[in-house]
This record gives sequence, structure tokens and C-alpha cells, in this order.
Amino acid sequence: MTEVDLYNLSPTLRLLGMGVLIALLPLAWTLYSSRNQPVNSKLRAITVLTLFLTFDLVLFGSFTRLTDSGLGCPDWPGCYGSASPIGAVAHIDAAQTAMPTGPVTHSKAWIEMIHRYLAMAVGFLILVLALSSTWQRWKGQFSFNGAWQVKPFWAWLTLFWVCMQGAFGALTVTLKLSPAIVTLHLLGGIGLLVLLSAQVAWKPSSQRQTIGKFHRQLIWAAAAFLTLQIAFGAWVSTNYAVLACTGFPDCNGQWWPAWNFQGFEIWRGLGIDSKGQYLPMEALVSIHFVHRLMALFVFSFAAIMLWQFKKADILPGLTRVLFALLTLQLITGLSNVVLDWPLLAAVAHTGGAGALMMTLTYMLSRSKIQR
Repeated sequence: MTEVDLYNLSPTLRLLGMGVLIALLPLAWTLYSSRNQPVNSKLRAITVLTLFLTFDLVLFGSFTRLTDSGLGCPDWPGCYGSASPIGAVAHIDAAQTAMPTGPVTHSKAWIEMIHRYLAMAVGFLILVLALSSTWQRWKGQFSFNGAWQVKPFWAWLTLFWVCMQGAFGALTVTLKLSPAIVTLHLLGGIGLLVLLSAQVAWKPSSQRQTIGKFHRQLIWAAAAFLTLQIAFGAWVSTNYAVLACTGFPDCNGQWWPAWNFQGFEIWRGLGIDSKGQYLPMEALVSIHFVHRLMALFVFSFAAIMLWQFKKADILPGLTRVLFALLTLQLITGLSNVVLDWPLLAAVAHTGGAGALMMTLTYMLSRSKIQR
């Protein structure tokens, strides 16, 4: 690979400009379509737009990882110091000639940079939300009386979160796809979906369904277990352990494969252990099998939760959505193993995980404990 400085901030302003340009068109359309609405309705429309683009960003981030494009541009924030792969043609040509199937190719460079452009567009929209909500709150222009309203605190928290996501995105490149950093980057993307979903789903207490404390605790427990399972899934993906187990429900012809926990060492490089030795196949099998076992637990817990909610007629619409998404996760998860990791199913599996967390966030935002 062509030697390059890991950090080159010279194209930063041009990259920010690209992000703003990408965000302006949907932002202008959103403002135009809600031009006759009150201020809080306009801000809600912008929040929904930001959530939609953030979900797209998570999907495209998965696509970037699954196509091995995470190092398509080996520096940050640009591509060989340029704002796009167009200005880095000579560098990319040299890297591709040296390693035709390596991490740097023209297609991978474009995939990586489009991911960065979209991330900057999302960051710009969140900045707009933070500034607009603060300005409108200061001027007292919100319509209250139970209407939806954006909270400046949550908008600024989301802005801080997306900035941290940018930092992890930089470390993903500069630390050469360190599994711990890539996993944290994916979890951060899911967290961003949760923050935005909580803002979109907000309703005043009087408009929320009253549920028992036990049912509310079930939602929180499901969110905790799902977060852990997403972390295990990210660990499988970042260690390229999806195909370490072939066959289902057995694993490589075994019901209980041999264990090797070297794969669960956190601070290490991709494909190696903390001592710099290559990971044995048993370590990848263990990573994969833990994800399977956790999936069995999560699905069993979800089945109990859905049965309890259906019996008590709690949030029926969201309960049906949750059931549909769990079914989708089961199908895409199995297809990754049985069909040898098809790209569409793998991307959909990540998207399904994000959608599940968004649904649980909606459940929490649309319910309250019975007093």
C-alpha cells in the first residue's frame, strides 16, 4: 500500500462543504413541505429526516465493512489528502497495481468516501437541530399544549454523540480496522439511532399508554440483552467469523465445538491475538458460536415478552412490528450461514438490529408505568 500520513486535515473544509451540500437538498424539501406548519412541526420533520438518513448511514457503514472498503482511503478525513478519490487517482492506481485485490481500489475508495460524506451530512443536520431548537426555545416560539417539541438538551447530546462517532470513524481507519474500535463504532451508530428515535417518538405523559412496572422492565431488559447481542454480532463481523461455523443448527458438524477464547481479547489487531500471533480457527468458531447462543437466549426472551404484551394488549402496533423484525433477523441471520454470507442479507441483518433498537425505544417513549 502506498505510504500516506494517517491524518491529513487539509481537505477538511471541502469535505464539510460536501456534507452540507448533500444535506441541503433533503433539508430544503423538508422545510418546503412543512412551510405552513408551526415551528415545532418543522423541527420534528427535520428530526425524522435526520433519523432516516442516520439509518441509511448505518446501513451504508455495514456495506462499507462487508465489502472490505474500510481502508479504501487509508488516511482521514480525506483520501490521500484529497476531498474525493478523483484527486487521489495516482495514489489509488499505485496501491491497486501493487495489490489488485488489496484494501485500496477505486471502487473501495468511493465506497469509503461516500460513507464519510453521508456521515458529515448527518452531522450537519444534527447541528441544525441543536442550533434551531436552542434559538426557538430562547425566543419562546414553541407551541406547547401537549404538542411535540424538540428538547435542546437532547439535540446537543446527539451532536456530541455524532462527533464521538466521527472520532471512532477516524480511529477505525488509523488503527487499521481494530476489532474493538470497529465494534464500538457500530454500537455508536446504533446509539445514534436510539437518541434520534427517542426524540421522534416523544409524547407527553398524558398521551402514553399506561403499563405495569413488570412490562416496562421487560422492555428495558430486552434493550439491554439486544445491545449485548448487537455487540457480539459486531464482534463476529469485525473478526470475519461469519463463516467460521458452517451448517445449522450444528457448527461444522458438531453440536458443541471446541472453545478458544483468544478471539475475545479486546485490545488486539485484526486477525491476531494480543501477542501478535495469528488467531486459530477455533477462536473464530468460538466468536461465532457465542453469538448463536446469545441469539437463542434473546429470541426466547423476546417470545416471552411478546406473549405477555399480546395477552395484556400493550402497544399492539409496536408489538407486531417487533415480531416482524425478529422474524426478519432470524431469516437474515440463518441465510448468512446457510447461503455463505450474501451481501444483501448481511446488510439487512445490521439494519434489522438497528430497527429493533428503534422499536424498543419507541415502546419506552410511548408508555409509562401505572401508578
